[in-house]
Amino acid sequence: MAGRLGDVPGLRLGHASLGDTGVTAVVAQSPLGMTGGVDVRGGGPGTRETDLLAPHNTVQRVQAVILTGGSAFGLAAADGAVRELESRGHGFPVFGEGVPGPRVPIVPAAVIFDLLVGSPDHRPTAADGATAVRAALSGEAAGSGSVGAGSGATAGVLRGGFGQASVRVGEYTLAAGVVANPVGSVVDPVTGRLHGDPTRPAVDVRAFGELERPTPALNTTIGVVATDAPVTKAQATRLAMTGHDGIARAVRPAHSPLDGDTLFALGTSEEDLGVELETMAALSVAAAEAVEAAIVDAVVTAEPGYGLPVWSDLVS
Repeated sequence: MAGRLGDVPGLRLGHASLGDTGVTAVVAQSPLGMTGGVDVRGGGPGTRETDLLAPHNTVQRVQAVILTGGSAFGLAAADGAVRELESRGHGFPVFGEGVPGPRVPIVPAAVIFDLLVGSPDHRPTAADGATAVRAALSGEAAGSGSVGAGSGATAGVLRGGFGQASVRVGEYTLAAGVVANPVGSVVDPVTGRLHGDPTRPAVDVRAFGELERPTPALNTTIGVVATDAPVTKAQATRLAMTGHDGIARAVRPAHSPLDGDTLFALGTSEEDLGVELETMAALSVAAAEAVEAAIVDAVVTAEPGYGLPVWSDLVS
């Protein structure tokens, strides 16, 4: 499965790549934002404003989602994203749409633990969050691999990264952008094949088995599932939930106490009246498939660096 998160109309993607860490911004093209949902499955999440996305809570739309490295320190990147979006007139209209008054950008965020890659003192800042938003709104294509929030990611014993995939569901597009940084393995140690795509070449099983296992730390897989289907907030939340099936397919084990696995789901349509059950079922299937494919994309496009082995160097 190919494609990019930016294939979804109404959505923009941008990176701030800092070598051993970074920030990825998923930004609504419209100042009014996107319908948002979230599902957190890992035992060690680092997040911001996820409670706001519960279906029963007031705010329905978000202006951006920030994915970032730096562990809890990296949440500062969301502050810069908020200020950048405010300067552009994007945000929740406090006194109602069309009424003069302040706009408050709603920017949920999630972090990965990447402090053991490169310098532990190098963390994304508010300025880096603003840079990622500007990159997204510039309209330039944003790539995969060792970029953005995936710059310092590790996937078990391999270097992880940021991956993307998209799929058509009838008249709609559904896509995923995922930072693959799990404690678990993306490679079957017996066959050498990727769990998420066994059709790809196998790695050298002996060489893979000899790689040094890192000390367990607070890793995590975080990402976004997005569609231009007019989903409700509750339906977006369901897409975030089913997207986690893709993590479980591509990573063994997934959702461990040492992971903070978090997926956001976004609907970019200006209408959020909902889709029929049949369409919702198809979108749910696609969410899992896109997340699984995005994790594979992250791993196979990762570049060597910081003493971390990459999948492409181990392929036999």
